Amino acid sequence: MEGGGSKTWRFACSNPAVAAAGEKSIQRYLLQLHACLDERGPRPVIPLSHGDPSSSPSFRTAPEAEEAVVAALRSGEYNGYSSSTMALPARRAVAEYLSRDLPYKLSHDDVFLTCGGTQAIETVMSVFGQPGVNILLPRPGYPKHEAHAVFHRMEVRHYDLHPGRGWEVDLEAVEALADENTVAIMITNPNNPCGSVYTHEHLAKIADIASRLGILVIADEVYGHLVYGSTSFVPMGVFGETVPVITLGAISKRWAVPGWRLGWIATCDPKGILRKTKVVDSLRSFVNLISDPATFLQGAIPHIMKNTNDEFFSNIVRLLKETAEICYDEIDEIKCITCPYKPEGSFFMMVKLDVSQLSDISDDVDFCSKLVKEESVVLLPGKALGMENWLRITFATEPPTLKQGLERLKSFCRRHQSQAN
Repeated sequence: MEGGGSKTWRFACSNPAVAAAGEKSIQRYLLQLHACLDERGPRPVIPLSHGDPSSSPSFRTAPEAEEAVVAALRSGEYNGYSSSTMALPARRAVAEYLSRDLPYKLSHDDVFLTCGGTQAIETVMSVFGQPGVNILLPRPGYPKHEAHAVFHRMEVRHYDLHPGRGWEVDLEAVEALADENTVAIMITNPNNPCGSVYTHEHLAKIADIASRLGILVIADEVYGHLVYGSTSFVPMGVFGETVPVITLGAISKRWAVPGWRLGWIATCDPKGILRKTKVVDSLRSFVNLISDPATFLQGAIPHIMKNTNDEFFSNIVRLLKETAEICYDEIDEIKCITCPYKPEGSFFMMVKLDVSQLSDISDDVDFCSKLVKEESVVLLPGKALGMENWLRITFATEPPTLKQGLERLKSFCRRHQSQAN
């Protein structure tokens, strides 16, 4: 309004659901840390904070995957909008890929394609999210699970993972937390951020408890098959006869292509409970509202999954085993940091920070902020994952780069060591 008057805009208010979800974002912490960087510093930044190894030459994706994408693009068949006909071979390929590890066969009707694992999370939380219901999430956990649950006004109830027991689920806590409004328990296996891999026995117990409670299991298995310890990867869908399972996955981690944004939701439910309860109908309805993965990726997926050489997967696992060993051994030499569990899967380890042994460091966020400023090394503070005074370290990078980053971390800790210790 002219003349110095004021006007009330009807849209001038924040959305509390968006604000609450934004508080759970890892990106918020990473932006805060990058603001502490000395851009004029003489040393290159070493990011050990997020799970994207694609910039490291040793983690370059399989040539068969690149060739499949190029062939799909050059064919000229995938320049239009997606359609059910176009998506069918991709859905069938994902179903066949997942069925290799299951005691029953999935069909294309059990698979929904998504734009990466994040959209798979968003889809599932959208389908189940409504006021009055609650979901059981792990602590520590992957923040996007909680962010999307909070955005859809679900009550989040955290169960703890036990660091002293290989970050296993606190099964007694799960039973105590659940009530008549609980719809699901979320697990991540192999685990981000802990690097743990659940045994067949432990997963069976989770399935039994979920069945007894009448809730489903949502299994985030985006790091599936990236295991290098004594425990083999067992997909949660193996227990589909015991409890309905919704599996979330993507090509982003196993093929080291997070930027390609192709993921999936698979209903592992041989008894058809998710169809009888209309969950499948709801998933289909929501998927019809959102964007499909890029069509040329849909065209490439059957070839990627069929033709990728096993040697590529073996090399990636071997490299992760090497870098996990480096990280674990180097951390063992730092007095103020302890690792309760040697990682066996995924790209990460969680380590405990003892701030009482450090001078002028108040908590994990302060530690990471000063580390990035002084040493140009980026770690993720545990507070971002629900664990104050813990740190998440990513070791999916070139071994020399990882060693250099850990040497800088050692130097920082020595420099800030309290004289009283």
